[in-house]
Parts: sequence; structure tokens; C-alpha cells
Amino acid sequence: MNWKLVLQLSLFGLVMAFATVFVVPADIEPVLWLAIFLICAFIIAKRAPGKVFLHGLMLGIVNSVWITLVHFGLFSTYLAHHAQEAEMMKSMPMPLPPRVMLAIIGPCIGAISGVVIGLLALLAALIMRRGTRAPAGS
Repeated sequence: MNWKLVLQLSLFGLVMAFATVFVVPADIEPVLWLAIFLICAFIIAKRAPGKVFLHGLMLGIVNSVWITLVHFGLFSTYLAHHAQEAEMMKSMPMPLPPRVMLAIIGPCIGAISGVVIGLLALLAALIMRRGTRAPAGS
């Protein structure tokens, strides 16, 4: 497991954590995450010393730590810039305070996104491996 690689790639998550609080609107966020996932999957496939799925999974989990901490710490600012999410929280009957729900849901989303990154990294590794094979009959 190359933890240095995972931590370096998780800096995308740290930047996005702050960007989603101050700059990035909710409707554009999924497109940016998809681009980040694809870039990270390619880098993992190229630089990980094996176990590319595990690297992707751990990246998703580390990203969720960054995002949860930043959103937890800047919760009121986040809600001020995301009116739709704030309204949704007001209208939903929640058994726990919103920050506690964030702390619970954040790692779950991180695990799910880690599975996605891991699968994309496996696919990228497979594609890259095919591209390096010698043509038949050579």
C-alpha cells in the first residue's frame, strides 16, 4: 500500500472540501468529482504498486475525512452558500443534529466513492495493461 500516493491524491479532496464551501455550487460539484475520480484512478493505475482497488477505496475514505472535517468546521458558511441543502435539512425530520448526521453520513459517502474510485482504477489498470501487450504474431 502506497500511503504517500493516497495522501497526495487526497489533496484533491481537501481542495474540493474548501471549494464546495465557498465556490462550487451543488449542481456543478458532481461533474468536478467525476473528473477528479477519473484523474485519480488513472494515477493509481499507473503508480500504485498493486492492489489498485484498495488504493482507490482508501483514497475515498481519506477524502471523506477531509470533507467531513471542513464541512463540520465551516457548517454555517457551507449552509449559507447552499440554500437548497439548508432548506432540505430544515424540512427533513432528523433524529440527530445536522452536524452529527454529517459526521455519520460523510464516511459512508467516502466508502461508496472509494469503491467507485477503486473500480475506475481497476478499469484503468486493465486498459493500460492491454495497451502495453505486444500485438499477436510479433
